[in-house]
Amino acid sequence: MDGNATTTHRNVALLSVASELAPQITTSVDIDRRLQPALKRLRLPSGLLQRVAGVHERRNWAPGQAFDDAAVTAGKRALAAAGIEPGQVGLMINTSVTRKHLEPSVAVRIHHGLGLPSSATNFDIANACLGFVNGMTLAAQLIDSGQIEYAVIIDGEDADEIQTNTIERLGRPDISRKDFMSEFASLTLGSGAAAAVLGRADAHPEGHRMLGGVTRAATQFNGLCVGSVDGMFTDAKALLKGGMELVVSAWTEAKRDWNWSGMDRYILHQVSDVHTDAIVKATGLDRSRVPLTYPLYGNVGPASIPITLAGEAGTLKRGDRVLLMGVGSGLNTAMMELAW
Repeated sequence: MDGNATTTHRNVALLSVASELAPQITTSVDIDRRLQPALKRLRLPSGLLQRVAGVHERRNWAPGQAFDDAAVTAGKRALAAAGIEPGQVGLMINTSVTRKHLEPSVAVRIHHGLGLPSSATNFDIANACLGFVNGMTLAAQLIDSGQIEYAVIIDGEDADEIQTNTIERLGRPDISRKDFMSEFASLTLGSGAAAAVLGRADAHPEGHRMLGGVTRAATQFNGLCVGSVDGMFTDAKALLKGGMELVVSAWTEAKRDWNWSGMDRYILHQVSDVHTDAIVKATGLDRSRVPLTYPLYGNVGPASIPITLAGEAGTLKRGDRVLLMGVGSGLNTAMMELAW
């Protein structure tokens, strides 16, 4: 039995993708400085974020700047780039991990901010760092079915609070070396926003065809990476092992329906040097075709794939094959092919 859930799209195109980067830069050197007493007490070297994770900087929002406002800005930019009016949108999916409260959804604030019509369905999808790709897949299915003409997929992330809480907690005298390393991944997180507009390919020959892809789950690993605004606690070694087993299984089974060995660009979820090196080695990717944004932006959760794609869009040419791929806490993996 095929363990992959395979999806194909008949008539869907990515019309635009846009990002909104947080303006303030927090360097890993600055975080090291703030954690210096803890590093000294635990006999840990400075520079772990740079040497182990490969994260040199991450972005934070300016005082008074909200992640959902940034998501609205990214959405407006994506709609303008696609040449689509708000009144034409039939669906808006917010995929943010960040939320100010449990209810109402983040989507309602963004729906209002974008000036979408009351007929536009809106809701949140939460699936850790894979939410954006999952949202694109769902929207594409609704476009293929003829239920909607256009969809906006959007994401805004705010890592400021978790960053502050983590640094404060790691400075406590009762924190052990094991405690410190379990929260290490929290220090790689960054803030940012992104949006994409999807529509019918036959109505937009200039668009980039969404061909389809695969998903696969290994939810027995649901406790390996657990996060909230208080912090993200990770069993890094077990998470990497489980994640790579999942990616390899999905990649191997996908060969029956897809040929992804020679893509022109691989847009990975942006985590760290260790994570990227492991995926490249496990699947035999051409490293020169894997752009990296985490060294300067950190891990921006579900926004990292569209932010990276937006950054690469200007260098892609007609006919290029692009694969979006990543692993999300839980564990889940998703891979989606675009024909640029």
